[in-house]
Amino acid sequence: MNPLPYIAWVSFDVPADAYDRFMGRYSIQLSPQLADLAEVAPGQTALDVGCGPGALTGELVQRLGASGVLAVDPSKPFVETARSRFPGVVVEQASADSLPFEDQVFDRTLAQLVVHFMPDPIAGLSEMKRVTKSGGVVAACVWDFGGDRAAVSPLWQAARQLDQNVDDESDYPGTRAGHLGDLFRAAGLRDIKETELAASVSYSTFEDWWEPFTFGVGPSGAYVSKLDPEQKDRLRDIARSQLGETLTIVATAWAARGAA
Repeated sequence: MNPLPYIAWVSFDVPADAYDRFMGRYSIQLSPQLADLAEVAPGQTALDVGCGPGALTGELVQRLGASGVLAVDPSKPFVETARSRFPGVVVEQASADSLPFEDQVFDRTLAQLVVHFMPDPIAGLSEMKRVTKSGGVVAACVWDFGGDRAAVSPLWQAARQLDQNVDDESDYPGTRAGHLGDLFRAAGLRDIKETELAASVSYSTFEDWWEPFTFGVGPSGAYVSKLDPEQKDRLRDIARSQLGETLTIVATAWAARGAA
């Protein structure tokens, strides 16, 4: 399925600190798992597609050194942050479907929590394949929105009580069982392996969980920002009644790897 109807209101042109509080606590846990799936090892070169503020970039730098890592992201604030956090890493402002690299440059090309936001995920994955050396690995992960196991699923569960037809990301590309592998195959990747990754974050207060949704990050943040004050208070009350005052969110992501 194509997320084009949503792209116009999905924003990641936000301060990196806002994203870190919103999703960074999960991303940093997924990063070593995705790097393991891709079998990232010393001596390789790797590209981080849709790097954001750099959760996966940091993991790749630990394994390969700054000189072995390149990264791209369409968000200018994220590009600037990744450059400042990882001196020596080349970080370019670019989208997945138009990577500014020659063919067969990288041993490993990875995209963490990105494929479902690509305007054309098959084109984006095809580009990732193009810049990966023959026999190299392309790997990606996407939250399980279809199974209601994403990091932000509790927010969407509460939102559906306000509007059962809310656009809750569950029909985004790759977010249901088997679909990420299907996209990999459509992009021409071979020897597909699919698995699940997990992350768990504990919040000391309900407000610690709720506040990042008010920063306007991603579809869920955009949704909350569009609510009027009464609707927003109602949504918060529903979520609080479901989650309690202290909570732990256990989230699951679909992941896939394939050979270029």
